[in-house]
Amino acid sequence: MLRHGSAVGADLPPDEAVTVDAVADPALRAALSAAAAGDAAPARELLAETRLGAQWERRSACVTRLAESALHNPGWLEGWLARSPEDPDAVLVKADLCIQQAWEIRTGYRARHVSEDQFRAFFTLLDDAIPVISAAAALNPTDPVPWEIALTHARGIQAPRDVFDAYWAEAVARAPHHYGCHATALQYLCDKWYGSHEEMFDFAERAADGALPGSKLHALPLLAAIEYEVISDDSTEDGPIDRARVEAAVTRALELSAWYAPGDPDAAGFRNHLALILIFAERWGDALDVFRAIGVHARAYPWAYVGESRKEFLEFRLGVRMQVASKTPFFGRPPQPTTPAAGVPSVPAPRSLAIAAAPPHEVAEAALMCGVSLRIAPAASRMSYVELVPDPSPGKRATLAAGEELLTAAADNFTTGEKWPALVLRRTADRWGFTLFHKGKPRASHLWDPSAPVTDHAEATATAQALAAIFPVPDQRPLVTLLRGTNDPAARQSELVTALGLPPLPDGFGERDEILAGAPGAQLLARRGVLKGIRDAMSTDLGTPTLPIPRPRRWWVLRTAGLVILVPAAAYAWWSPEVSWYRTLVPSAAALFLALQLRKAWAQRR
Repeated sequence: MLRHGSAVGADLPPDEAVTVDAVADPALRAALSAAAAGDAAPARELLAETRLGAQWERRSACVTRLAESALHNPGWLEGWLARSPEDPDAVLVKADLCIQQAWEIRTGYRARHVSEDQFRAFFTLLDDAIPVISAAAALNPTDPVPWEIALTHARGIQAPRDVFDAYWAEAVARAPHHYGCHATALQYLCDKWYGSHEEMFDFAERAADGALPGSKLHALPLLAAIEYEVISDDSTEDGPIDRARVEAAVTRALELSAWYAPGDPDAAGFRNHLALILIFAERWGDALDVFRAIGVHARAYPWAYVGESRKEFLEFRLGVRMQVASKTPFFGRPPQPTTPAAGVPSVPAPRSLAIAAAPPHEVAEAALMCGVSLRIAPAASRMSYVELVPDPSPGKRATLAAGEELLTAAADNFTTGEKWPALVLRRTADRWGFTLFHKGKPRASHLWDPSAPVTDHAEATATAQALAAIFPVPDQRPLVTLLRGTNDPAARQSELVTALGLPPLPDGFGERDEILAGAPGAQLLARRGVLKGIRDAMSTDLGTPTLPIPRPRRWWVLRTAGLVILVPAAAYAWWSPEVSWYRTLVPSAAALFLALQLRKAWAQRR
């Protein structure tokens, strides 16, 4: 593993390029961004296009994301409905919004963890949704999406089987191969809701057998396998489902994946499920190939079943790499990918900059063993700017780093054991964010994404409190206001930096790489190995070129006093024949070391 760990999977997109549930449709991104700003026109045009073109799968995805936006950005949908109350697209978004409002109150927890008050409000909202769903279906009779929403509604209200069957018949009459309707129906039929494992697999396999080549319906048995293997507690050797059915679902999904190009966001949903079930089956090579096909397009599910989605995706991906490397003979060659790499990520890697609340020499001393090359430049108020310097041959620690992008990982490292914090600022496409580190731990993080829902008030308040606890901010309310908006993320990020009393962002941040290259006083801290980092931590040589390090008076006094004591001791040891060679060399070497330190520090001081 040590020999091949950095080579296996080196063609995978870097961690920092991976996004969770990113919107790949440019028109939908524009519509979500405009909706966050209160403009419904792009959403109206987009949904009209999907309706007139009978793009039912795309329409389903767009309606879901727009309803999420309306849930957290109230006003734009209400205005649209006020102007056009009979618009089938606006009413459809309203229908989905009603369902999402109900489920937000109920939450996704099992029934035993939901209170009576939550259930009461949940069922009340679902009752209010009935006329809205009926209106959406009546306004566009050929549209299957209202019936997909109706199927979700049936699951929520605990509808009997005959109601579910009626809704299902309406859905397939309009779109027999609609993946969204089938996936929603599968949930109703699974064991944790109103069906059983056998009925769920029967439904999924029947739909897949009747699907056209390349249809995502071939992934339905895979979804059933995830429900059985990952979510339920019944997946045992003598469980109700034959292992051959699970293996057949995986085989079918692998064949389906071959129909899509590597990195295709349309295939990302079932490919993420496929990667997890291959890991459960310990098929490491196949799982690595699927991760290559996923590229940068991680999805919240199924990873949310086992933890925080992005973190779990990256850690499982790293674990697969290490498993493949460990099974490669020491003098053998790592297996070559059976599928092409995903190519250039559609979401570019973020540009990052850290603001450390310490002068450059302290940051440099703390960052000696972070495993990457950094450029450090002085900033106002005895603070520092820090950026990552690309390394043509990164070390193994950098290659195998999992979780966050490299500057974030470095900040985690160089704030450990220090009293001062560091704020890592990032930009990826039109998404801006930050992570605050203090004493080696992430204390707060946030992402401004125009296509995402507005941050919940409680979450924004908690983040503002964490920031105010580290930086002397007397009033955290302006911070909450900055965190709760999604429009103009660049301005919000800059205003947050100002509100925290930090130096302003350098010109060019987010527009080009290595913005500190020409900054006054900027110095390079070259990457070091562990042993060299330990050695350099004990010396004054911190980089090429050397960073100027002011030494306090106590430093000079201690080393001068040590030299005054050690030089006579070494002289006596060399003069006296009774002193052993070992006791002679120790004070001599110590005196020489202190003399060289003082000489180099004096040369820097001059």
